[in-house]
Amino acid sequence: MRLLLVEDEQRLAETIARGLGLEGFVVVIASTGPDGLWRATEESFDVIVLDIMLPGMSGYQVLRALRARDVRTPVLMLTAKDGDHEEVDALDMGADDYLTKPFSFIVLIARLRALLRRNAPQQHPILSAGDLRLDPARRTVHRGDVELTLTPREFGLLEYLLRNKGTVLTKLEILRNVWDAHYDGPENVVEVYVGYLRRKIDTPFGCASIETRRGVGYLLADEDRPANRLGSRTTNLAPP
Repeated sequence: MRLLLVEDEQRLAETIARGLGLEGFVVVIASTGPDGLWRATEESFDVIVLDIMLPGMSGYQVLRALRARDVRTPVLMLTAKDGDHEEVDALDMGADDYLTKPFSFIVLIARLRALLRRNAPQQHPILSAGDLRLDPARRTVHRGDVELTLTPREFGLLEYLLRNKGTVLTKLEILRNVWDAHYDGPENVVEVYVGYLRRKIDTPFGCASIETRRGVGYLLADEDRPANRLGSRTTNLAPP
C-alpha cells in the first residue's frame, strides 16, 4: 500500500513513516502543502495522511484543491487543534476521516485500514495469478484453498508483483515501490525477499511463478507454471 504523509514536523513524520513501514505501507513524505499537493496529483497513492497546519498551503487548501481536481484518494486529516468546528470543516471539504494530535499509533493504523476497506470495491480488487490470490483490503493471501502467512514486507512485494504480473520489474523499481521512495541500501535485499516469497508461495506447491531475468529483474507469471516444466529455462531457475 502506498501512502502519502504530508507533515511538516520532521521527527513526527519520520516516526509515523517508520511505524507504517513495519505495517507494510510504502510511505512517501511531503513537508509542505504545495509539495503534498503536487505529489498527490502526480503520483498514485492508496491513502493520504494530511496535516492541517502546513507551510505554503494549509491542509484545508490542499484538500480543497485535490477534490477540485477530482483526486478521490481517501484522506485522513491530522491536526493539533481539538474542536468540532475543525472536524466539520475537514469533513465538509471532502476528508474521509480525522484524527487529533496527540494520537495512538494503533488507532491511526485502525483508521487507515478502515479507509482502505471502505474503498476496497473501487480501488482494491482481488489480485490473482493462476490459483494464487491476494486481497489487498483484507490483507490475505491464498494458494488454492490454503491461506498463506506473509510478513508485511513479503505481502507488499507480492502485491507489487501481482499488480504488474507479466512485466519484468527491476530491483530499483521494486525498492522504490515496496521499500521506500528514498531507499539507499543494498539492492540485494530484493533477492533475499524474493527467496523468502518463493519458499512460501511456490516451493510447497511445486510452482515457479516468480521468474528471474538475469541482469534485469523479476517477473511474476500470468498463470501457474509447475517448477518441473521450467527445467530448460535456466534464466528462470537462478536462486533469488
